[in-house]
Amino acid sequence: MPTINDAAADFLGSRRIAVTGVSRDPASHGSNIVYQRLRERGYEVFAVNPNATEVEGDVSFPDLASIPGGVDAVVIGTRPEIAMETVRECADLGIKRVWMHRGFGGGSVSQSATAYGRESGLVVIDGGCPLMFDPTADTGHKVMKWMLQLTGNVPRNV
Repeated sequence: MPTINDAAADFLGSRRIAVTGVSRDPASHGSNIVYQRLRERGYEVFAVNPNATEVEGDVSFPDLASIPGGVDAVVIGTRPEIAMETVRECADLGIKRVWMHRGFGGGSVSQSATAYGRESGLVVIDGGCPLMFDPTADTGHKVMKWMLQLTGNVPRNV
């Protein structure tokens, strides 16, 4: 099993990243913060929300298959019960890197989706946030990473 640091470096080495769960109401969703930061840091980032055609001033896609040219990695920022559907779509599309967002609380992590993804050959990061790791990190997220590793919400290995 790779360490979280190695898996995060590989994930963030991807340049085309989809973020699921990006909302039309940006103030209320962590997915929007992840989406904004990735975009600010030069990633080619794609919002996925089946109920919106535009978020954050950008086109939103109803699913991963609709993204022209595909993506290299996916951040899951939806409810955990939707994670399995997204992980299955990643496996079907050949997307090998998946990050289930989790800060305080349960976040988007689904144990069954994690197991399915790993059995399908995907690297699944089941907790934490891409903003806790360089080159996207800030001081606040680094402190949260340290605290959440103590509680298990940021895994040490994936």
